[in-house]
Amino acid sequence: MSRKQARDNAFKLLFEIPFYSYQAKERLDEYFMRAEENLTERDCAYIRQVVTTWDEHREELDARLSKGIENWTLDRLPRVAVAIMRLALCEMTYLEDVPYQVAINEAVELAKIYGDDDAPTFVNGVLAGFVPGKNKE
Repeated sequence: MSRKQARDNAFKLLFEIPFYSYQAKERLDEYFMRAEENLTERDCAYIRQVVTTWDEHREELDARLSKGIENWTLDRLPRVAVAIMRLALCEMTYLEDVPYQVAINEAVELAKIYGDDDAPTFVNGVLAGFVPGKNKE
């Protein structure tokens, strides 16, 4: 599996965990038990790192996202866009091996696949505010 595919799976988990009120650890365990794809150790490590890091820092990440979306609240946005931005901001903030340009580009690509027509532009605009030197915080 490529990093792009692993990121896609991590996005899906970040989407469904709050939507269905799953506990992140339990959902991860279930995901890995039922995974039908050929997951490498690296894929599993990335997915686990993203989901657990997001879970440990979700309040902080959501607070940062909330500041980055002027005149909106996270609960008013499409859940797909929120999950994509949570993933990207988590990568940008806590995963040293993911450059911010890659995190943003991959988030835009996910938004093109899963979001509405406006999602890619919106996601890009919000995440651009978290690029070093352009901080909205």
